[in-house]
Amino acid sequence: MGKVNRREFLEQVIAEKETHTQNISLDKDQVYQKYVNKGAPSGNKTTSTLNPYTGAWTEEEAIHLLRRTTFGVKPADVNTLMGMTMSQAVDKILTLPTAAPTPPLNNYNAVVADPTIPLGQTWVNAPYDSTTTGQRYYSFKSWWTGQMLNQDLSIQEKMVLFWHNHFATEVLTTGDARKSYKLNAMFRANALGNFKAIVKNVTLDPSMLVYLNGYLNTKTAPDENYARELQELFTIGKGFTPIYDEDDIKAAAKVLTGWRINNTTISSYFDSTKHDTTNKIFTSYYGGYVVVGKTGSAGANEVDDLLDMIFKSGDVPLHICRKLYRCFVYYDIDSATEANIIAPMAQILVNNNFNIKPVMEALLKSEHFYDINSKACFIRTPLDYLVGMFRTMNISIPQTFTVDKTYAIWNYIRSYGSSLAMDLGDPPNVSGWPAFYQSPDFYEIWINSTTLPKRMAFADMMLGSGFSAGTGTAIKIDVIEFTKLCPNASDPNYLIDFFVKYCLGLPLSTASKKALKDSQLLSGQTSDYYWTTAWTNYLSNPNTTNTNIVKTRLTNTLMELLRLPEHHLC
Repeated sequence: MGKVNRREFLEQVIAEKETHTQNISLDKDQVYQKYVNKGAPSGNKTTSTLNPYTGAWTEEEAIHLLRRTTFGVKPADVNTLMGMTMSQAVDKILTLPTAAPTPPLNNYNAVVADPTIPLGQTWVNAPYDSTTTGQRYYSFKSWWTGQMLNQDLSIQEKMVLFWHNHFATEVLTTGDARKSYKLNAMFRANALGNFKAIVKNVTLDPSMLVYLNGYLNTKTAPDENYARELQELFTIGKGFTPIYDEDDIKAAAKVLTGWRINNTTISSYFDSTKHDTTNKIFTSYYGGYVVVGKTGSAGANEVDDLLDMIFKSGDVPLHICRKLYRCFVYYDIDSATEANIIAPMAQILVNNNFNIKPVMEALLKSEHFYDINSKACFIRTPLDYLVGMFRTMNISIPQTFTVDKTYAIWNYIRSYGSSLAMDLGDPPNVSGWPAFYQSPDFYEIWINSTTLPKRMAFADMMLGSGFSAGTGTAIKIDVIEFTKLCPNASDPNYLIDFFVKYCLGLPLSTASKKALKDSQLLSGQTSDYYWTTAWTNYLSNPNTTNTNIVKTRLTNTLMELLRLPEHHLC
């Protein structure tokens, strides 16, 4: 169960860590007893419910909310939410931008000249061009990374990633970044919208029609690929009984015959001459439902009949609510969670005509979400780790950068995420990334002997030389500017607490914090004024000597913190 998984993960990370670096010792038993094993009943993670949370609204709860709904936690965002009640804070998070972001731009003319689109202009509505296909592919993925880095105070980017993983497609396979951008834009516009409408949009989306062969589906050669995943992955799920069978997949494939792609307008259309007009009879799982065959343009309406049938299944709301829960709360769903959380979420979804926002509102305002066992139980995804570090530690990209330089930085982060097993835009298969569905390990898949050293190397690099990605400017953590975000940075105890709060998923023991303070901020001394004086001297006279003194101490302090296993939890 959850408490065991977290302990096992801590032990694994510590073992890996000790082969690479020496850090502050962590008392595993103390962490387990104090922060993980909070007396949850044997076999259950928690007995809390979906009832509204009535406990204290402190920075701890605000940070937890932000970690689950945004990438990284910015101190300014915490301050904003602390000026609200919990309910108001969740409402703020669930209020999405009304305007679509600027679409991806041509950042590649210096590499391959685009025949129609100049540098700095968007290519999303331009004609397909085989010479720039690869460059547009990376332009889109870099742009998407940039949206995460520059997100506002809302859940939108996490929801877009959720839908991308749920309805997984691969940019490389679809072969046209314009199609991938259009699907991404649809996810943005419907991030908290109607699940049934999203399913229909995905069903007819050009990217999905290519990815799962829908555009090849004809009455003479029905292709079952999308019909299978529509039921197994996207709506109903699998692994329980009674369940639909192969006859249902074959019948659904016939319903979906005739849909084609207009590669000029990047849209789908219905070709009635390729549509199967016979009646499609489904099994007892669907109550023997019959999708009546239609001729001519009316055949396009069979998609609605199919979805109406599927969405009458009580398994649909349960399936999508489990997926939402695993993404935003915890991956292990035990019997208590199924009864106390998933079932009520599913009922809310049905009561609200399959609109997602009321479900997320109930979840994020629930006592279960703020339960101690729901906190710090996630292993950060690679994107949470990389983008979160940029946002939390206020790593900036010069506003004077040209489009090609800005995209180069975004692409470097995207590429590093790929090396950590999460290549944005290209999940490994139609099921998405294994960490979101592969039982029993789930998020523990993110951490192994290859990815852990790379994570630690990235943190060390960002605290050291940084990276330039060919721009000529080092992008790195400015430890002094990050420290200035602390309201009382001259107090070493307060400063250590600030760093721990924003950099680690779990608190440190008093002894560990003192050891960190004494060895780094105080340079081996024992009196707090050794830091207070150094910081005050820097603020009053930031010359080279004073700057180097505080910079060295801060860098060493943060390097120790970012090497701790707690840094990978959120």
